[in-house]
Amino acid sequence: MNHNLNKRWDIASKIPPEIDLELSSYSPVMRQLLYNRGITEEITAFNFLVTEGPMFDPLQMLGMDVAVRRLLAAIESGEKIVVYGDYDVDGVTATALMVQVLRAMGGIAQEYIPNRFEEGYGVNIEALDALAAEGVKVVLTVDCGIRSLAEAQHARDLGMDLIISDHHEPQNGSLPVAWAVICPKQAGDIYPEKNLSGVGLAFKIAEALLKTRPMAEVNLADWLDLVAVGTVADIVPLKGENRALVKAGLKLLNKRQRQGLHSLSAAAGMDAQRRLTARDIGFMIGPRLNAAGRMESALAAYHLLMAADEYEAGPLAQGLDNQNRQRQELTSKMQQDAEVMAQDAAADQILFAVNPEFNKGIVGLVAARLVETYYRPAVVGQREEEFTRASCRSIPEFHITHALDECASLLVHHGGHAMAAGFTVRNSDLPELERRLKEIAVRELGQRDLKPVLRADMEIPLLDLRPEILKEQEYLEPSGSDNPEVQFVTRGLKVVRSRPVGTENQHLRLTVTDGRLSFDCIAFRQGAWISHMPERVDLLYSYEKNVYMGRESLQLNVKDIKVSGEA
Repeated sequence: MNHNLNKRWDIASKIPPEIDLELSSYSPVMRQLLYNRGITEEITAFNFLVTEGPMFDPLQMLGMDVAVRRLLAAIESGEKIVVYGDYDVDGVTATALMVQVLRAMGGIAQEYIPNRFEEGYGVNIEALDALAAEGVKVVLTVDCGIRSLAEAQHARDLGMDLIISDHHEPQNGSLPVAWAVICPKQAGDIYPEKNLSGVGLAFKIAEALLKTRPMAEVNLADWLDLVAVGTVADIVPLKGENRALVKAGLKLLNKRQRQGLHSLSAAAGMDAQRRLTARDIGFMIGPRLNAAGRMESALAAYHLLMAADEYEAGPLAQGLDNQNRQRQELTSKMQQDAEVMAQDAAADQILFAVNPEFNKGIVGLVAARLVETYYRPAVVGQREEEFTRASCRSIPEFHITHALDECASLLVHHGGHAMAAGFTVRNSDLPELERRLKEIAVRELGQRDLKPVLRADMEIPLLDLRPEILKEQEYLEPSGSDNPEVQFVTRGLKVVRSRPVGTENQHLRLTVTDGRLSFDCIAFRQGAWISHMPERVDLLYSYEKNVYMGRESLQLNVKDIKVSGEA
């Protein structure tokens, strides 16, 4: 299997003349960018670029009014509310937001985040028993619980009022029997935005609470920075209400009011003057918050988000930065081991790598790297004495959670989205599971020419890369899933200089010219080109401002390189 995958470039079709005319108040480049994002009318363009975007009434959501009434009753009577979260960024931000809002409204609230290594994902019976023993009567889940059917029944048997809020897919339409279930993906829910993140959903609960009982001193907008961080990190589509929430959240994030996030940005070496973007959340902030739950316990990330001053936040942020470095080293080593296993099965449509030595906090990252390397769905798991717990990552052509649903009879637990999922299986059932998933993958993918596709907005000469384009790109932010960052293609560039960078020479710095203009470039994870760098190249890249030690420069962030003239 080819390690250096040949990627297909898909350059958007040119804007039709009548739409070009309709959008004529914008620059030619901006018109093309808007058209590529499905925006064809002047008024839609204005709304997309200038307004925050749609915000819907949270009380439209199924189960919301019942949940709100119970939570307000608990606040009034002084009952303790436990917010039961998840250990990823989405879950931790949702937990912090919910605990803070409930406390601001006068409630007694405390967090419960399960330990990935000891308890695994989601609601578990031992945790419910422990909370019941403490006399807890009200438990609100965030970012988990929609598939916890047995656990919900157990909570009911304990006399506990369990409110489930989760953005994941329900299992074959079955819902847990709980006090209330809030999930826009459940049947019969008319809420327009189906793709909220876990923290987005927590924000809507907070909004419904404050709508039902307004409190002048509690300003819901104060938590939008957490919504932005969790939403971007969870890779939900950045369209509609999600985009509006992230757009507003980034404004707040850039005021740097939340000490924990400010300290974390500093620990990550990010310039205090620079404007933080969705990309910074995805590559800098998110991985560091995630490192806590992957390496040890997510509570460190939670305490950082709750920290009130820099004396508390500073050491926590430094600790997460250190854990992130360890996580990177471990990922790199595990990836090498997993690749050896995957290469044994090079002809398969789905890759499997299961090993007792693997760290189950990192398996998802390793699966993602395998997908990036081989463009096949990948399953990476840690085998324990009785069970194997695995993470799956996929490609657009293969809905991994649907595939797992077909194998549900073999699985202890499973759940996720189209592109990412997780499961627990008894070791005795693992060979049969592997056989069935491979069968499903052959059925779905066997006839396809699987090549990663890189999308570009347009071909452009270097001469047209004016600094104004950077300003225009900012209006299209936040970019992410379903609202991709702007990418260009320029062909026939001469390579003036190139050198490998990074601890293992895995990245590449180069300077290219069209004969008149030169640009510096960074190409992450493309260091292998250095041994056979052609004289002329075609580049697919994003155009960005690079801020280093307070100095600003314009650069091309290269996503793919092709020998000039080759397809």
